[in-house]
Amino acid sequence: MKLEDKIRSIPDFPKEGILFRDVTTLFKDPDAFHYLIDLFVTTLQGEHIDVVVGPESRGFILGTALAYALHAGFVPLRKPGKLPCEVVSASYDLEYGTDSLEMHKDAIKPGQKVVFVDDLIATGGTAEAGCRIIEELGGEVVSVMFGIELEGLDGKDKLKKYNVFSAMKMPDHT
Repeated sequence: MKLEDKIRSIPDFPKEGILFRDVTTLFKDPDAFHYLIDLFVTTLQGEHIDVVVGPESRGFILGTALAYALHAGFVPLRKPGKLPCEVVSASYDLEYGTDSLEMHKDAIKPGQKVVFVDDLIATGGTAEAGCRIIEELGGEVVSVMFGIELEGLDGKDKLKKYNVFSAMKMPDHT
């Protein structure tokens, strides 16, 4: 299956000059969504995974589906102020600004095997910040997985120490 055909591209969103890759069109296609999750599971074959971590918001969708398929727990990475207990946070740069993520301080136990998953990697800031939090809590990042890798933005450069998998590659422009 050619997953790239299931992605809608929206120019000038969320601001002028950005070509937004909309994965919701893939999520609503049951065959494509199933195929993507199965691809992630196959890539992790032979690995024991305790926890899947997914950032707000599309990482929640992929992360919960992957956690279910792996019979693992799921831990959300949230935007600031969304979690009720003590948190660990990390800031990062986006291709169009800056942001922060938070995770409950007790979400990952030392030694747990963790997969970070998100819909897309652009500059790599979100994933790098998430992996920093996982490691700060004592987790071992087994793999960092993406539905889409935007070529030309070199996001994987921030993740060189990890096993990175992208289901598809697309240009960062038209």
